[in-house]
Amino acid sequence: MKKLPIILALIFVHSNLAFSQEINVKFTEEKINIDGSPDDLAWKNADVASEFWQWRPTDSVKAVKQTEFKALFDSENLYFLIKAYTKEKKFTVYNLKRDFETASADYVQLIFDTFNDASNAFKFQTNHLGLKGDMLLSTIMSFGGRGMNSSWDAIWDVESKLYEDSYITEIKIPFNQLYFINGSKSWRFNIYRSDTQSLEHSSWAKTPQEQRIGDLAFMGKINFEKPLGESKKPISLIPYINGSIGKNFTQNKTLNNLDYGLDVKIPIGNSINIDLTVNPDFSQVEVDDQLVNLTQFELRLPERRQFFTQNSDLFTDFGQERDAEPFFSRRIGISKDFEGNTVENRIITGMRLSGKINDKLRIGLLNVLTEEDKANGIPQNNNTLFTLRNKVFARSNYSFFFINRENTKDYDFIENQKKYNRVFGFEYNLASKNGQWKGRTFIHKSFTPEKNDKNTSFGLRLSKNSRKHYISMGGSYVGDDFRSDLGYYRRYGFIKFTPFYQFRIYPKNNDKILNYELQHYAAYVFRPNKEEKFEGRLNISSFEIKYLNQSTFEIKQNIRRDYLYYDFDPTRTDGGSPLPANNFYSYTDYEIAFSSPDKNLFKFRTGLQYGDFFNGTKFSFKNEFKFRVQPYFNTSLRVDYDSIELPNPYPSRDIWLISPKFQFTFNKEISWTTYIQYTNQSDNLGMNSRLQWRFAPLSDLYIVYNDNYITTDSLEPQFRSINLKFTYWINI
Repeated sequence: MKKLPIILALIFVHSNLAFSQEINVKFTEEKINIDGSPDDLAWKNADVASEFWQWRPTDSVKAVKQTEFKALFDSENLYFLIKAYTKEKKFTVYNLKRDFETASADYVQLIFDTFNDASNAFKFQTNHLGLKGDMLLSTIMSFGGRGMNSSWDAIWDVESKLYEDSYITEIKIPFNQLYFINGSKSWRFNIYRSDTQSLEHSSWAKTPQEQRIGDLAFMGKINFEKPLGESKKPISLIPYINGSIGKNFTQNKTLNNLDYGLDVKIPIGNSINIDLTVNPDFSQVEVDDQLVNLTQFELRLPERRQFFTQNSDLFTDFGQERDAEPFFSRRIGISKDFEGNTVENRIITGMRLSGKINDKLRIGLLNVLTEEDKANGIPQNNNTLFTLRNKVFARSNYSFFFINRENTKDYDFIENQKKYNRVFGFEYNLASKNGQWKGRTFIHKSFTPEKNDKNTSFGLRLSKNSRKHYISMGGSYVGDDFRSDLGYYRRYGFIKFTPFYQFRIYPKNNDKILNYELQHYAAYVFRPNKEEKFEGRLNISSFEIKYLNQSTFEIKQNIRRDYLYYDFDPTRTDGGSPLPANNFYSYTDYEIAFSSPDKNLFKFRTGLQYGDFFNGTKFSFKNEFKFRVQPYFNTSLRVDYDSIELPNPYPSRDIWLISPKFQFTFNKEISWTTYIQYTNQSDNLGMNSRLQWRFAPLSDLYIVYNDNYITTDSLEPQFRSINLKFTYWINI
């Protein structure tokens, strides 16, 4: 009997080792042609890795359609040869663009944790057509997806070929496109695959189904035959020139401009990079999605400007999204005029330093200078963020940051209180080795020219994700006097608690249903310094069925109780009578939604919602239809309808949001996207049409046409422009 625990322990260790995937990567001096063929002599002597595990539909068996790969390296490049076995040739692909869409599509993705910290990684994706996609990952992808950044682009090669029972992909990644420690002997690594023909997702490193595929907690290892030396990274110059012709019809002004600017990338060793920008231009950036706002709060729109999105986990991952974000980069380059209107505030220069000091410590420094605009009451501001982040334990880290927004000189039209704003912060992020436990705690303190006592913000969130259960508890506090001019806060002076629970059921021997999910989310908000200290609560209960073909069905109940501290009109009707303040409003509604499989050529999502709304009722009808002629043409139509009925004298209103989108990808280099948006809540009809030609690596020619109309009484033009922008990437 005494030997039994020892035997069991040995079995346990062995079982863990069985799932530990490793491959030795040999050094080669043979030439490798990137053509999707395994015939190069170098591949004959390379080790082979296989035995992929299913992630879906189950995670307990090996993949039905297996994948195998080989890896080699020379002094400058890392090479992969991937053979993906297929059932037939009915692949799913949405377009030919870089960073192509992968939801329910066929693809192979490679992840490199080059610092072996289980916190940050590089991801490369491709498919049977040899398309390219690359992005940066961080552990924070588990907290709402903010740790997945697709704006990062690398220069690498890939080609794929179809064979009778498989497709073969050949990849070459230069070492100078990656960051790592000199002398590295091994990297944490994983490769995973989506096969829509067998409805199977598989991973080289076995990953539990309840965890996100590609989670950095679950990876194998590549071992290099000899240590990696320092990679010679070039200095990159990216100049641009942008000519635009436009007209502001509201002010009857013709706007013709010729702008130019420069981005510079300066590497420091293998692990640190400096980015500089002078007179940046973001005219090629996709327009924001128009949204209907029925809440009391400002909408949070995502950052799309590349200068701010690179290494975004290091610069933006602080606090709690929506409630306590001390740094929100969209505050830079946008300001308010004397009348409170949102206007563009041009960026003059920007600098960003980011990277690894050693295998544990990361550093980030961001500094942006914006232009003064005295006519609109906008001062010149220096905007700075400095942060240090240090890894502890298996995957956790703590960080310090300092944020400073400060006028560069004294302005008569600026109140003393607004001359500067500073925020200091400390945060601890928990991520367990097995990925089950995640959490965050933070404390922030702000400073302004005037003394403020209640200038602190703090919060805590802890979650555990197991096979059947996901449970989390969060809380946050923001003082009345706390301010972060470069942050996003929906309110100040509040305490909020947010418990959440999810229960998952995995049916056995079911060839249609993946799982059932029951979940409940609650939010309780208190305003301790208000006369009415309880602001409200929200309770959301839902039941969802996820099918193996990746369609979904969901029903939901929403119970709300809100206290209005200020008069508020949810319809935002001009001249309408707002709902009176100092009152509680309790209301309940119900939702039902269905989403068809993403892989279908015609896909749709439809949802209905009906119930009480403040002191009236609301009926909502939200639909999105998508159709594609793969891989060259995609179109979608979004139609949202909200019918709000409030008792007299408060306004009732039918609100529409209609948004068709058309996308042509003629080949891997040329694409054309047209985006039309209309909503009667803002009485605006807008069109953005963008033609992009990538004529050289990371070098583009854009033609962008914008057109906006006011639709209050009739269709009147508001603004119209056409831009021709040229960027060219030069390595020196």
